[in-house]
Amino acid sequence: MPTLSLPLSNLLRNKESFKRLIAHFKYLHTRRGIWTVNTSSPWISSSRGPKSALVSWRQVPVGQLTAGDMCTSSSEDKTSWLWSIYNETKQQTQDLIPVISNNFVNPDTIFANNQMSLQDIEIYGFDYDYTLAFYSSHLHTLIFNIARDILIDEHRYPEGLKEYDYMPNFVIRGLHYDVQKALLMKIDAFHYIQLGTVYRGLNPVPEKEVIAMYEGSHVPLEIMSDFYGKSSHGHTMKQFMDIFSLPEMTLLSCVNDYFLKHNIDYEPVHLYKDVKEAIGDVHVRGIMYRAVEADIEKYICYGEQTHAVLRKLSKNGKKMFLITNSPFDFVDRGMNYIVGKDWRDLFDVVIVQADKPGFFNDRRKPFRRVTDKGVLLWDRIHHLEKGQIYKQGNLYEFLRLTGWRGSKVLYFGDHIYSDLADLTLKHGWRTGAIIPELRKEIKIMNTEEYVHTMTWLQALTGLLEQMQVHRDPASQTVIQQWINEREEMRLRTKDIFNAQFGSLFRTYHNPTYFSRRLSRFADIYMPSLSCLLNYDLQHTFYPRRTPLQHESPIWPEQTSTGAMNIPFQSHRTTTGSD
Repeated sequence: MPTLSLPLSNLLRNKESFKRLIAHFKYLHTRRGIWTVNTSSPWISSSRGPKSALVSWRQVPVGQLTAGDMCTSSSEDKTSWLWSIYNETKQQTQDLIPVISNNFVNPDTIFANNQMSLQDIEIYGFDYDYTLAFYSSHLHTLIFNIARDILIDEHRYPEGLKEYDYMPNFVIRGLHYDVQKALLMKIDAFHYIQLGTVYRGLNPVPEKEVIAMYEGSHVPLEIMSDFYGKSSHGHTMKQFMDIFSLPEMTLLSCVNDYFLKHNIDYEPVHLYKDVKEAIGDVHVRGIMYRAVEADIEKYICYGEQTHAVLRKLSKNGKKMFLITNSPFDFVDRGMNYIVGKDWRDLFDVVIVQADKPGFFNDRRKPFRRVTDKGVLLWDRIHHLEKGQIYKQGNLYEFLRLTGWRGSKVLYFGDHIYSDLADLTLKHGWRTGAIIPELRKEIKIMNTEEYVHTMTWLQALTGLLEQMQVHRDPASQTVIQQWINEREEMRLRTKDIFNAQFGSLFRTYHNPTYFSRRLSRFADIYMPSLSCLLNYDLQHTFYPRRTPLQHESPIWPEQTSTGAMNIPFQSHRTTTGSD
């Protein structure tokens, strides 16, 4: 079995590494004092007095640093002193790199925002697209090409758009689009635009221009996207939360780019609506569905792992249901490929073309039974029967007919709004978000380059926070050089994920708006359903206790025990005894 991540056990076996790590993290959070490591102290603290402490604290008011810890006879002395502190801090950081580099995170870990035990879950529900079925990059290219051609053939857009091909690494999920200004951007959890990630067409917008347009970098609540990320009722921002939206964002950017390059005057609102309609037609007209069905091996992947998860749940007596917006023929073809022709035997209820998120709120739509050949029946539905296929309906009727309520139900989906938000806020279901991008980002975070850059970035930030009190010109010159270095590293940590928009989860140090919604609406999240294979069905997921800003960080409590690099069998034994 694979190991889970963050090898705290390695640190516990290495006293000196653990001491250095504690000292380093304490130092970064210190405001007005100095932490030092007592290298002669025993591993276990006892009552022998201060000398036995692993880490000791010396209270030094910041105002006294210039008088006691630093020569003040000349500007040259101040400059030399600051650079000596800088070099000492950098050396300490470099000494820690080998230790921190071993703290890799396993991409197959399930992460918890809220404590949840699988022992309490009796019923498992699933979306289909990007939850049970994962698609290759060929699908996004297909959607982009078809929608582009629809714009040209049916909306009379210029033939020159055919020069643009799909760019798989241009955008990321979770971006906001200002419909009236035709700007694509990343916004953080506090509604601030991440400067440097605002794009008009395929080109970045200068920071000064962004600040002038928005009178700063904050986006007021009244123009942000609505609850479901849509631009409606006066909201001018649209948030793209669906994985299927990647080709839509790319097409918007390409058309904007073409118009700008050729000095064509256009109305951004019309462009947005036309692209949205063209992308919708790819789905509604069944063009995408027919293409996937015709060459399913080209477009669908991860089939064996999905099948293994469903078998595991079925073997353990769990009830399962499927609620998807996709049509039955498309789902049936895909599930035959992933699971086999008997896939419906695994599910107690199957609902297609559900029209989520309306399914979770609109009480008016009744269920309608569908035959295997797609014929709609007119009889009233009194029971949701295993082996039958149902269309539309609504969650309130679903709850009445099944009695599946509250925290005994766990539903998985990839769309944080359409799949998860209403279920957790209104109905108390437990929710699991499938975030395929997570696996790639974790692998990047495990690289030596990222670990080295991020560790020094954190250390330098702590140094700046403490040394900013030195306001004389010589000191400020040094500090400005540190600020410039920090900005360069911040850009590097952005570009390492995506050159245009950075990480899906962070805008530099702040969480993204996407991360904020993810933490609110998903009890657990993971790259794919296959991660469930690494846990028994008695497992309890515990969220990491992240220190609040006013709390002292207590390492190792910051480490997610669910992600520790402990052999999996050992992990199971430990959690089973909790």
